[in-house]
Amino acid sequence: MDHVLPALTATRNTSWFPKLLLAIYLIEFVVLGISPAERGTWWAENLPIFLIVVALVVLYLRGVQFSNLAYALMSVLIFLHTVGGHYTFEKVPFDWFNQLFGFKRNMYDRVAHVSVGFFAYALIEYTDRRHLISSRIISYLFPLCVIGTVAMAYEIIEWIYAVTAGGTAGAAFLGSQGDIWDAQKDMLADTSGAILALLLYRVTNSNEI
Repeated sequence: MDHVLPALTATRNTSWFPKLLLAIYLIEFVVLGISPAERGTWWAENLPIFLIVVALVVLYLRGVQFSNLAYALMSVLIFLHTVGGHYTFEKVPFDWFNQLFGFKRNMYDRVAHVSVGFFAYALIEYTDRRHLISSRIISYLFPLCVIGTVAMAYEIIEWIYAVTAGGTAGAAFLGSQGDIWDAQKDMLADTSGAILALLLYRVTNSNEI
């Protein structure tokens, strides 16, 4: 038991940074909740993000805390998704990015999907600091598989919601923009983000491995 206590203590984050991120999110949530493009889509897009934020706050209060970098990476999805919920993802003003890389569709949703994978950083940080996985290979594969599973599950949820809601709300939530391979590309973006996050973890924690 004694060897676990230092690991638990090491995860405590008493800095102001996570609290600042929470404050920014709450302001963004309230402001962008005013007159969204499609209220039904706004609810559908914001509910899962709000639940993620609540879960992170509860974990924080219970002592399960992450590094500032982990919180920063997780906040990318939270901020991007809240903006997407206001405009609907395919209508977010993102022309500068699309034109820069020559994309014909609005790629804002794809960028947001990449940020889903950033949660892999917090996952491996959690398992590492608590010494939950002894195999180095599995410790990296575990968060990658978790993100892949979440990506697949979310695409199924999008499909069910689009069929159930129908009309403009269902189409806006699905956000395929006419791409028949949209779901597969979204899942690839999610896992690509996870790979980037794990590579970043490897670089930033090389001295601890």
